[in-house]
Amino acid sequence: MDRLITQALQVGHPWPMGAHFDGHGVNFAVFSSHAQSMELCLFDADGQHELARLPLPCHTVDVWHGYLPGAQPGLVYGLRAHGPWRPDHGHRFDASKLLLDPYAREIVGHFDWRNEHFTPDRDFPRYKRGHDNAALALKGRVTHDQFDWADDRPPCITLTDTVLYECHVKGFSKLNPQLPAELRGSYAGLAHPASISHLRGLGITAVSLLPVQYSLSEEHLTKQGLSNYWGYNTLGFFCLNPHLASATNARAARDEFRTMVRALHTAGLEVILDVVYNHTAEADESGPTLSFRGLDNVSYYRLPPDNPSRYENYSGCGNTLNLRHPKVLQMVMDSLRYWVKDMHVDGFRFDLAPVLGRTDTGFSAQAAFFVAMAQDPVLSRVKMIAEPWDTGPGGYQVGGFPRGWLEWNDKFRDCMRSFWVQSAAAGDAMPSGCTRGNFAMRLCGSSDLFRERRRAPAKSVNYVVSHDGFTLLDLVSYNQRHNEANLEDNRDGHNNNLSFNCGEEGPSDDPVVREFRARLQRVLLANTLLAQGTPMLCAGDEVGHTQHGNNNPYCQDNASTWIDWSASDPDLLAFSQHVVSLRHQLLPFANRWYNGVADGNGLYDVSWRNSDGSVLQGDSWHQPNVHTLACLIGKPGRSSTPLLLLFNAGAASATFVLPNGHWHALLDSSHHRGQSEQQGTGGMSVQVAAHSLMLLRQSNRDNRDIGPDRQ
Repeated sequence: MDRLITQALQVGHPWPMGAHFDGHGVNFAVFSSHAQSMELCLFDADGQHELARLPLPCHTVDVWHGYLPGAQPGLVYGLRAHGPWRPDHGHRFDASKLLLDPYAREIVGHFDWRNEHFTPDRDFPRYKRGHDNAALALKGRVTHDQFDWADDRPPCITLTDTVLYECHVKGFSKLNPQLPAELRGSYAGLAHPASISHLRGLGITAVSLLPVQYSLSEEHLTKQGLSNYWGYNTLGFFCLNPHLASATNARAARDEFRTMVRALHTAGLEVILDVVYNHTAEADESGPTLSFRGLDNVSYYRLPPDNPSRYENYSGCGNTLNLRHPKVLQMVMDSLRYWVKDMHVDGFRFDLAPVLGRTDTGFSAQAAFFVAMAQDPVLSRVKMIAEPWDTGPGGYQVGGFPRGWLEWNDKFRDCMRSFWVQSAAAGDAMPSGCTRGNFAMRLCGSSDLFRERRRAPAKSVNYVVSHDGFTLLDLVSYNQRHNEANLEDNRDGHNNNLSFNCGEEGPSDDPVVREFRARLQRVLLANTLLAQGTPMLCAGDEVGHTQHGNNNPYCQDNASTWIDWSASDPDLLAFSQHVVSLRHQLLPFANRWYNGVADGNGLYDVSWRNSDGSVLQGDSWHQPNVHTLACLIGKPGRSSTPLLLLFNAGAASATFVLPNGHWHALLDSSHHRGQSEQQGTGGMSVQVAAHSLMLLRQSNRDNRDIGPDRQ
């Protein structure tokens, strides 16, 4: 180290970005278009003592770079950027702040919310420059990983076969007694045979993990003794969150994550990462200077043209990353490629994804980010899922993303909740938000959103519950949110507004209430899994997980969010497994658009009927207070014979007349485990219980009376 701190940096190269070991030394490259000079700061192994400041000697096309001969992996470093302090022009340079390399693969230190991180210094606000924060700042460590992936291969599950399972690494296994205590709540815990056995037994094909990139908890949370459990506040886009590992050092944590991916791949499961490239943990103009702000505030963030001392806040978190800038776009692309190439993940779910496509005039499906993704030889091959809304003007973009992208479909969510849950709460009055016509549209891939844009039905990610809101059990158990533990006077999150009249709210010992809630859970699960599109389940919903009415538990890293496996509902799990299996076996709806037309044998691809067997047409699609309909699928995805879906959202059982042929039930959601032995022939009737659906299969080829779809 003594030799390193006394020598000058050589010229090096302006690529690759970040710190890279070549076997003989380390090349450093950092972007800043507006800095006047840049220093590389070297530290001891613990990052406590600054040993040297070495000016980066070259500035090539906005990249500062230099090469340190003899430097080895493990070297701890930070950056200091010199430039103007002119917030009125968007510049916030302060060389008293040590800055984290945006490309750091490993982050050293523990972040505390101290006044030294702020400019102006909050202890001395009259001074525009603050106290040096080097001893407190987060630093990077040079890495040079080598991992034996053996014969790891991506499962490459087709969209037709994909069933997503959204889960939090820690929350999934933290309370699982089948795991060794030291592995619970970690990457290793998710890779444990007991965890994989559950996932495979359920039948899902991809785990969609809440953020695992390095993030910080907001200042107001830490002051209240809380933390950002979900992790949607990223600081290190190339760095793993070490707190989700059972390993005690960062290198071992990275290997633990890779081992997890390899184990899930061996089990045939894909790994999707929730990523947050819409904002950073530096918050608004009153936030700390940690990395991007101090390196080049004007370039990294979107600033209002009429007031560049502020930030455009399309994320709701204080700032918005500026992907219009080519170097910021490059950072995002490099980060995504790192997680695919070095960590072997299979795709991404993009938080507040319209931010990524915002141009100077608003959202565009032809924005630079989407063009870059489409042509990238690595990223164009993985799954890309958009959360298709942000908090800015024109931010609701469901259905508006480019071909190749999947999207969370909240219209499916809202319609299915309205059809099943609100109608159950309202008794005989069907809510205006979901007529039978709207229900059929959402059940069959939301053609109004995707078909005209030449996108397949599988691009619709269908769900009724995600991490962001009530759990499935809580959705049917609580009239209002109960977020008191978040210490915001129960103002955060959204109210359920389901207006249940089922006797009581929350846990109940009344068997009638409990059965009512169980039936609604089952029918919502079945409806989601059998619909046309790509289904997504939220972890724990298959076993009756509750958060006790908290529908915004982003700051609850405790037993209220961790799945309580000891309280699992075995019947609900068996039901979920049965329905997922039926989806895989039959694929009720193929991944193509249905037109309601007949083939040469008079077989219609799909048709809709009333419960009496008559064709559903005309004004009947929008008739109020009718809770029943039937969908006859003449051309299912995998079944060699037609399928029949019967829906009854009413408060009493309903009689359905069967079409021609012999039919036997494969699923009855009113039964605890979904099994049914009902069968009958054309003209006969079957009873469908209240708040339930039934799936039947025809056992012969007599399909001639399957009528047209006249929606």
